Amino acid sequence: MSEPDIFYILGNKVRRDLLSHLTCTECYFSLLSNKVNVSSTAVSKHLKIMEREGVLKSYEKGEGLIGPARKYYSIAVSKTFLVTITPNIFWYTSFDLNSPERFEKFEIGLDELNKSPDSLHSMVEAFIDANKKLDQVIEALKTIESYRNKLMKNIKERYLKEIGDITQLAILHYLLLYRKATVEELSDVLNLKEREIKEKAKELSKVIPLSIKENLIEINEEELRKKE
Repeated sequence: MSEPDIFYILGNKVRRDLLSHLTCTECYFSLLSNKVNVSSTAVSKHLKIMEREGVLKSYEKGEGLIGPARKYYSIAVSKTFLVTITPNIFWYTSFDLNSPERFEKFEIGLDELNKSPDSLHSMVEAFIDANKKLDQVIEALKTIESYRNKLMKNIKERYLKEIGDITQLAILHYLLLYRKATVEELSDVLNLKEREIKEKAKELSKVIPLSIKENLIEINEEELRKKE
């Protein structure tokens, strides 16, 4: 399959919101429709676009012995995309994420770069050297993103098994990715009332220590490390 047009996919907020919900848990159609503020027809259109581009896959799953089968969606890619847009550079690349096989020390000596090349030849040479450093940075990024991806998968599975509250997990998922969030921000992202966000955050804090000050919520790292 060809590379998905990720810029086209991410250029629409509804599609970004749907992807965000799908990274938290698998979802069937009506559940996804309730997570975004657009019609079910619009949700269906966006899901079809992402499935056509190879970003999503769908499958039928029965709901017990007598319940009808539901159509579920899940993300079908595991990639990191990098892009630079400046008046001088438009450049992008992508790479697959797999479980990191080994962890090693990355030493990227940026001080080795020529800071003031003064001739055309030296400028070209310096750019080539910078490309080589960038390759090292990408290799380090690939390792850490693969590691984060594996950790998030394990966190989700453990939380659902031990706690079982998908809304709490969604809040934790967002805080892990963005470090902190306001109640209003979480309300918008999760399409929940602010009162429910506050209640669920308090419940979550009994499992993972949170700092909740006025409308700002973040993980309390100091208290978290004391629990180890």
